[in-house]
Amino acid sequence: MTGLCDLSPHYIRAIAPYQPGKPISELAREIGLEEHQIVKLASNENPLGISPKAFEAIQDSIGEIARYPDGNGFALREALCCKFGLRPETLIFGNGSNDILELVARAFLAPGAEVIYSQHAFAVYALATQAAGALGISVPAREFGHDLDAMLRAVTDKTRVIFIANPNNPTGTMLDKASLLDFLRQVPRQVLVVLDEAYDEYVVAQDKSDSFNWVSQFDNLIVSRTFSKAYGLAGLRVGYGIASPEIADLMNRVRQPFNVNSLAQVAAVASLQDDDFIERSYAINCAGMKQLTQGFDSLGLSYIPSYGNFISVRVGDAADINRRLLQEGIIVRPIANYEMPEHLRVSVGLYEENARFLSTLENILNTGS
Repeated sequence: MTGLCDLSPHYIRAIAPYQPGKPISELAREIGLEEHQIVKLASNENPLGISPKAFEAIQDSIGEIARYPDGNGFALREALCCKFGLRPETLIFGNGSNDILELVARAFLAPGAEVIYSQHAFAVYALATQAAGALGISVPAREFGHDLDAMLRAVTDKTRVIFIANPNNPTGTMLDKASLLDFLRQVPRQVLVVLDEAYDEYVVAQDKSDSFNWVSQFDNLIVSRTFSKAYGLAGLRVGYGIASPEIADLMNRVRQPFNVNSLAQVAAVASLQDDDFIERSYAINCAGMKQLTQGFDSLGLSYIPSYGNFISVRVGDAADINRRLLQEGIIVRPIANYEMPEHLRVSVGLYEENARFLSTLENILNTGS
């Protein structure tokens, strides 16, 4: 007798679920430490937490959570348009930017379609593709980053979407503006390009792309952003996409009506008004990145120069090093699932957190197995 689960499409049954970073509470229980004794540098979160303005906005709105949120996100839409000079009809809101990627797949993919992404690129691209029954084409990376020429060569008449992360997670690599613009000019207009800029706030000004303006030039471009990283709202889940009005309309047709909760919306609006917090977050990240890279240099470890708030370092047997770090109360991210079994991805933390990680890593490397 055929089991009920066997009736699910084969491409759904074949999905290997996304593995999130280990929660602090879980590790604390496992090794018998208090939660405040755990250092988590695994999920690219903002070590400063959230903007004080966002915290205040959440407190002011907590009494309204019995009401459904604004399904159209009017206040957030208005705030983003004011901040970045966007048009209201070009915005799509998501339960985190992951939701934007899923909406792309739901709106534009079907069995028989092909999707292009880079080796070592964000795992959700492949998951969203597979969940839609489409075929994912992973293009070999160039020095851990996107090989745009190879990605162009991979385009066929079945290609529907190309995912590009800039900066890329987990490698931290970044494409320059000129290369990206040239790439967009060459991509066939019937192929949708999704430019995932989840870490844009950590990029130095002169290296940032002109992606919001490019949307008006290329009607096959979607730009994805998030409030989970520099804005510190990872637990509330709010992201957004910018696209042509026609594409935004299609994506909004498959979007759940209340996919961004009310507290996420008010916190995001308040966060957009706190430039000082973003500047402090950027400065902390720059200092922490320097601290980590100097530490790796002193340990003789190679790493991939990163434009995000994380860095991937080559440690050898990364699975074993990760296990031993966990025993010492430090959570980082092994990335063997990204075809990088010798690397650990380390989020930039506060000075004391980075220092404890580096000291513990040094002790582990010096003591061997």
